[in-house]
Amino acid sequence: MRSRRRRRPPLVTALSCALAVLMAVPTAASGDTDSGGGAGAEVVRLYEEVSVATQRYEAGRREAEEQRSRAKRLERLLDRERRDTAALHGDLGRIARAQYRSGGGLPYTARLLLADSPEELMRGQRAVRQADLAVDHAVTRSRRARTRLAADESKTASAWQALERRNDELAGIKRGIERKLTEAQGTLQGQADASAAAGACRGPVRLDQPDPAFTQPWIPPVETYGLSAGFGSGGERWASRHTGQDFAVDIGTPVRSVGRGRVVKVSCGGPFGIEVVVRHAGGYYTQYAHLAAVTVEQGERVSTGQWVGQSGTTGNSTGPHLHFEVRLTPQPGSGVDPREWLAERDVRL
Repeated sequence: MRSRRRRRPPLVTALSCALAVLMAVPTAASGDTDSGGGAGAEVVRLYEEVSVATQRYEAGRREAEEQRSRAKRLERLLDRERRDTAALHGDLGRIARAQYRSGGGLPYTARLLLADSPEELMRGQRAVRQADLAVDHAVTRSRRARTRLAADESKTASAWQALERRNDELAGIKRGIERKLTEAQGTLQGQADASAAAGACRGPVRLDQPDPAFTQPWIPPVETYGLSAGFGSGGERWASRHTGQDFAVDIGTPVRSVGRGRVVKVSCGGPFGIEVVVRHAGGYYTQYAHLAAVTVEQGERVSTGQWVGQSGTTGNSTGPHLHFEVRLTPQPGSGVDPREWLAERDVRL
């Protein structure tokens, strides 16, 4: 005799898979930060943790949205099962009433004995057997439907609640990492402000960074950003016109050299705060200003995408951002539009 295994409802299976994906809790990045990295290295590490936590939280949120859709579909199926169960109960009632109207009060044996002919006797026997089978079938289906309905509702509710709890846990983990990041950013900016006020850099912060092996020769100075003040724009913050392109990024965001070159200036005072200037082939210079930390030394050669510093809000700055300039000389006053200059090199901001 073959054993029958009950199929799990599709939503319960999907919810179980979702929980398995979400069970991996974001943890600290493996390995210690570079010696001397301090708050800058901590900010970079926490950025990575926030990124991982955000990805897992967003994956859980998307999965929850999918489960809501599946739950709605399952609810429609359950409603149909409820209606089918009610219909089965109605069938039982109709069968019982039909038997009563056709003489159900008289024992079957007596009814058969009173038959007028063998044909009527056979028809009566078939009718009795069919009625009995119909009743047995209807009762069995009704019981199975009720059992399946109760099991599906219970398992679905349990799995759904577990998924919601896990999503709440992920959201809490993400908030905790973000709080640590805010504290580390405050420490980093405090150190930067002290250096800028003293006009003396603390020296380069050596950070573990990904291999900057870009296939293209030129890239944007930061990976993700929002553009704010553009080249030539006016305002009370500048004596005449804005001399660069601002990128709205958080404190501690890695700042990259847009192309190969040599560091010709590292400065930690004045209106630009902490800044780095890189000379590129062709006689152009790029400036990265209002930094919170530098990761290179003057005279050092840099490759495309190599980190030259971390963004901040030192000098004449009203908030965290990167001030990026392209110049014809290392000094201010010879700037060209950075967006047009990068666009000529196939970099669209």
